[in-house]
Formats: sequence, structure tokens, C-alpha cells
Amino acid sequence: MSEKPDYLHAPNFIKRRPDGDLLERSVCGRCGFVDYQNPKVVVGSAVLQGNKILMCRRAIEPRKGYWTLPAGYLELYETTEEGARREALEEACAKIELERVLAVFSLAHISQIQVLYRAKLIDPRIAAGPESEEVALLEWDEIPWKEIAFPSVVWTLAALKRTWRQDDFAPATNPPEGAFAFPPNGPPRL
Repeated sequence: MSEKPDYLHAPNFIKRRPDGDLLERSVCGRCGFVDYQNPKVVVGSAVLQGNKILMCRRAIEPRKGYWTLPAGYLELYETTEEGARREALEEACAKIELERVLAVFSLAHISQIQVLYRAKLIDPRIAAGPESEEVALLEWDEIPWKEIAFPSVVWTLAALKRTWRQDDFAPATNPPEGAFAFPPNGPPRL
């Protein structure tokens, strides 16, 4: 009987600081493999059709029943652009064209980096995908502000409003602490 290759063993993780690293990590005591725990990347889009914004009512937790933009976790071997297009298709059956990066948010408290694009709908047919209870194209004053799922959705919508008619702009980043109430009582004050 041949011996198993060394890399097929069950890991025996111990906490230690690997050589050349500044942080303590989980390291396999047998082979030295470092199990890096890194932030998740969320990708999505603020999709426009004329003066309307594509919104999705969540059919899954967290925040089931609340409104969001089409977004979700980036998959392995996928670009952020591919991921944003896939999420729009999965959540709203929406075919979109990405225009540019609208916002990049760093959410250390939940270990997420969020990359949101401004996009336009290239096919007017939309429908709820498996992760959405319903989808809608809403005017700014129709957005159900008290039913927004996450603070970063409010931040993204504020960035969209600020850049609505602009072709050239820098992506938005985290707003100052306390800049936007959550849950919002109405549209963000810009």
C-alpha cells in the first residue's frame, strides 16, 4: 500500500505567527500551511433605467423582506465586473451594462469589502430571482427608505444621486461616522 501524499493529511491547526508575518494565524503544525482568514468581497450595482432605480426585496436572511440593490458575494475566479453582472441576473433576471465603479466601502466590523457599480438596464424585462421576493424599478421618491436592508445600500443610493448626471467622478467611500441615519426616515440629505 502506498503512502498518502503529505498534503492529504488532516490539518492540525495551531495559532502562531508565521515567519515574515506580523499577525497570528492558523498554521498547520504538520505541513506549515497558513489558513489565511481574509475579508469577503461583495459586488453589486445601482442599475438605472431612465430615472428609475432597480431595487430587490430580499427573499433570504439576513434582512428578509427588506429592499436592497442587486449584490452578493464574489465567487472564486470571477472579476468584480462579472460578479456584479451575475448578481443582477440572479436576483432580478436583469441584463445590465456596467458604466463605472460607483462606490467602494470597507466594512471592517463584518470583514467585507464592497464594490458597487453604476449600471444601466439593457433589457427592460426584469423578474424576481430565487433570492428576491420581488423586484421593481423605482423613482427616487418611491424608494421605501424605512425598509432598506443595509446602511451600505443607503450610502450607494446617495452616491448614485450625487453622480446622477455625471460621466466622470471618483468612487464614493465610507461616509463619515453618523453621516446617514439607519434605518433612514427618508432619502439621505446630500
